[in-house]
Amino acid sequence: MLEASFGLNFFLKTPSEENRDGKRHVYLRVTVNRQVKDISTKRQWHPLKWNVRAGRATGNKEESKELNGYLDILTAKVYQAKKTLLDADKEVTAEAIKNILLGKTENEKTILEVFQEHNDQVVALLGTDFAAGTLERYKTSLDHTRNFIKWKYRVDDFEIKKLDYEFISQYEFWLKTVRKCAHNTTMKYLANFKKIVLLCVKKGWLTRDPFYGFKMTKRDVDRQALTESELRRVWNKDMGVGRLSHVKDIFLFCCYTGLAYADVYKLKRTEVIEGIDGGKWITINRQKTDTPSRIPLLPMALELMEKYQDHPQCVNENRVLPVLSNQKMNSYLKEIADLCVIEKNITFHLARHTFATTVTLTNGVPIESVSKMLGHRNIKTTQQYAKIVDRKISDDMTKLKHILCK
Repeated sequence: MLEASFGLNFFLKTPSEENRDGKRHVYLRVTVNRQVKDISTKRQWHPLKWNVRAGRATGNKEESKELNGYLDILTAKVYQAKKTLLDADKEVTAEAIKNILLGKTENEKTILEVFQEHNDQVVALLGTDFAAGTLERYKTSLDHTRNFIKWKYRVDDFEIKKLDYEFISQYEFWLKTVRKCAHNTTMKYLANFKKIVLLCVKKGWLTRDPFYGFKMTKRDVDRQALTESELRRVWNKDMGVGRLSHVKDIFLFCCYTGLAYADVYKLKRTEVIEGIDGGKWITINRQKTDTPSRIPLLPMALELMEKYQDHPQCVNENRVLPVLSNQKMNSYLKEIADLCVIEKNITFHLARHTFATTVTLTNGVPIESVSKMLGHRNIKTTQQYAKIVDRKISDDMTKLKHILCK
């Protein structure tokens, strides 16, 4: 199959930042039917000693002759690759020529290539099978994987068949040292990467799981929550009529519903319905996991909701509450913590923890019911809050022992 147009030239790539000696990387550019592929020659040359039109080094010194000889060899390899494709009655494309020069066969896949294909599918299924937050996590994971490969192997991509335990362990090391990720955050990124790896195993591109024998256990995290007295202190504190008052109300609403920031931000009035008991219920699919969550509204949550019944933003946008950006909200929450003399780092996620522990589990609500209201896929996720309640019981009993033993 003949191509309509074919081009080949060498050029010096403009760097993002100049090398100290002023040299630039020499690249080979192959163009077929206007499709362009650039390939690094792994050589560097100074632009003052380069003929742009000829695509060759200037001068008669040995180093110039050596580079030009190398570029001539690459040129011959390009034409040989083109001939190989024509002899095999295959389409001549810039991508196909590049693959032959890099030693890649048609069936050989690379990590970043497969990762990008996966993310493209997530984009296509956004809103049906995947949430926006999931896409962002995979995008970040792809960026981390790309940067790790460049840092460790000094290449733009990595063949799937070369994946091994060493790659995984070094990736963990890079995330913790170069990216300064905490242990559990590192495990989350590796879990995202593992999904891509297992996809390659299932499709037969990888014969063995490189994660085999690699421990991906997460460490227990001390999840803070407001105590009953702290929660009451925030409720009773007069914040006036400005933004602090709005933020306080939205935070308290999350404390009494267990909603995460992303869920309360998009909560519509139409998602508050009459429940099986005749009372008001919130019925949503969680933004993070896309799992259903049904929450009977407590009197405190109803009071806060009714307070904004006529708020212009809520009326115009069919929203339950006038929620600001997460960054602004958390900034105001720090101010609220200071005014309420609470030393804990108050964030919107702490409100969710408070609902799970102080509001529900501590007051005898069964963990199965709490798990359903929080929209957890697995009750094990909810059990981490039960540990906090157990710790509280232990502390209370320890205090009681001291009193009784006086």
